[in-house]
Amino acid sequence: MDSYLIQVNGHGDHAPMLDVHLKSTGNTISPGKAKGRKPRWAVRASEMSKKTFNPVRAIVDSMKVEPNPKKAMISLSLGDPTVFGNLPTNDEVTRAVKEVLDSGQYNGYAPSVGYQSCREAVAAYYNCPEAPLKAQDVILTSGCSQAIELALAVLANPGQNILVPRPGFSLYKTLALSMGIEVKLYNLLPEKAWEIDLEHLESLVDDKTACLIVNNPSNPCGSVFSKSHLQEILAVASRQCVPILADEIYGDMVFADCKYEPIATLSTNVPILSCGGLAKRWLVPGWRMGWILIHDRRDIFGNEIRDGLLRLSQRILGPCTIVQGALERILHRTPPEFYHNTLSILKSNADLCYAALSAIPGLQPVRPAGAMYLMVEIEMEHFPEFENDVEFTERLISEQSVFCLPATCFEYPNFFRVVITVPEEMILEACSRIQEFCEMHYQGAEGAQDLECDK
Repeated sequence: MDSYLIQVNGHGDHAPMLDVHLKSTGNTISPGKAKGRKPRWAVRASEMSKKTFNPVRAIVDSMKVEPNPKKAMISLSLGDPTVFGNLPTNDEVTRAVKEVLDSGQYNGYAPSVGYQSCREAVAAYYNCPEAPLKAQDVILTSGCSQAIELALAVLANPGQNILVPRPGFSLYKTLALSMGIEVKLYNLLPEKAWEIDLEHLESLVDDKTACLIVNNPSNPCGSVFSKSHLQEILAVASRQCVPILADEIYGDMVFADCKYEPIATLSTNVPILSCGGLAKRWLVPGWRMGWILIHDRRDIFGNEIRDGLLRLSQRILGPCTIVQGALERILHRTPPEFYHNTLSILKSNADLCYAALSAIPGLQPVRPAGAMYLMVEIEMEHFPEFENDVEFTERLISEQSVFCLPATCFEYPNFFRVVITVPEEMILEACSRIQEFCEMHYQGAEGAQDLECDK
């Protein structure tokens, strides 16, 4: 009968090492030659990686199309305000990071949930009587996308479901499916400036619903919910006892004729995890600084959710310490005129784009109220040579070198999304080309019918 000796070697500051000596009363067992086993390579991708699917990348990467070489490419597809250099961050923001870097005091590890002083700075910035916050209510993360990931991971188990807006940011589904969480899509209504179809939303709730995602202001819609509509959403969540994950990365990025209401300021009993960050309002998406704000005035989350977020945050040991060190100054010293100027540019671009596209037969833009986007309906019956929004946008690239994202990326076919952060002259040129494209392919009722008959 074989006997085995396991010897544990370890001393000083080094972790113990396991030395396994295989001995037998008979023949010695050689490493790699265990009885009945023939070694072979069998490296496979994990099930989680196989379940991870980004619909935007899948659709865009499959659009094998070359732009018109006679026209310079105009990309209205990427939600990154830094691409064209016309929307730089404020000097106070960059100066804060430079001083922290020069200080040499933020080069080491921070607590996984962020430095206490930095959490205090975020809590102080968002604290208000309607939704009080303390440092322990703030978890710092590596961008808003990680905040959303942690919030989903702490609220939902595999086999449960979450409620996600349609059209909506594709990352929600990408993250959920990779975790084995089902996604149920609730409808937004373009004829009501993208308000939620509350009846449809409530019909989706069941005993496996883990949370409701509310994205306000919206990507991809550029919509901003009114106070009364937010109260209606909260009423549904309260009736159904479903917590809310609020994606508020575009918070306060609303145009002058509109008011942004953080949903937590209107809630008396619904627990909310609000996700935000520096990326959009401060125009630094590459700095990867986000946060989760825990709003739980009825102690429904209790310690369990807070402890869960703490444990999950330990998976990457916290966000960038350099940016953390600059947070207090960024939040509290960025001059108000910086925000005002950014919004003025976005509002002007939105108005120009909306007016230009509204005048084009076959297109129906929906006027945005904030964020960085505008959604446009394609009246497909007037463009019968195109099967769908993907074909429409592919041909727009090949003929006019204008790249807009087909809204199939956001689970909403026959629309496309326009990013309004580009320079004004580029917006005008892009709209002019879109008009030329539509005039070339537009078919009136009779022409469209004739074309259908010819197919």
